[in-house]
Amino acid sequence: MRALLCFLLMLLPLSAQDTGAKIVTAARKQVGVTLSYDPAYVSLAYPGGDVPREKGVCTDVVIRALRDGLSQDLQKLVHEDMKANFSAYPKNWGLSRTDKNIDHRRVPNLQAYFKRCGYKVADTKDATKFLPGDLVTCTVPPNLPHVMIVSDKKTTEGVPLVIHNIGGGAREEDVLFTYPLTGHYRWK
Repeated sequence: MRALLCFLLMLLPLSAQDTGAKIVTAARKQVGVTLSYDPAYVSLAYPGGDVPREKGVCTDVVIRALRDGLSQDLQKLVHEDMKANFSAYPKNWGLSRTDKNIDHRRVPNLQAYFKRCGYKVADTKDATKFLPGDLVTCTVPPNLPHVMIVSDKKTTEGVPLVIHNIGGGAREEDVLFTYPLTGHYRWK
């Protein structure tokens, strides 16, 4: 009976807490591996394409965390949604069609995708509302979009740390409220 109960529990969908923990664990594994910030355009395999793990940008931390932690491929997910709903995505780059090499590596496209999928969480500056694994976007001065993953570690004041790549490789640090927040999302 106990074995059957355990088996049935395994079939239940992951809770937000389990999902967040998997995202954080996968993101943290990039610290010390992704050592530089490199925004260069790269032709990628599809699906499952990635730049070399030792480099990348903020979105690459999120892409790898979702791929490694949840087996979710943002390259494929964003590309397919953009192909089907191109008009719902920003036109910041003057594109007339999708590009599977870069679309998922652009923060405004991720924001559009997360919102379209119902992952948006109410905007707040209340640190208690940020759960491990939440995805947070912000603007780094003067106007650079950025994305971070909320950690399960907190400051002594209770503010969650974030895992991101803002220029020196993947790192975990206390910058959640350093830049103006532009979005808060929770993977379901």
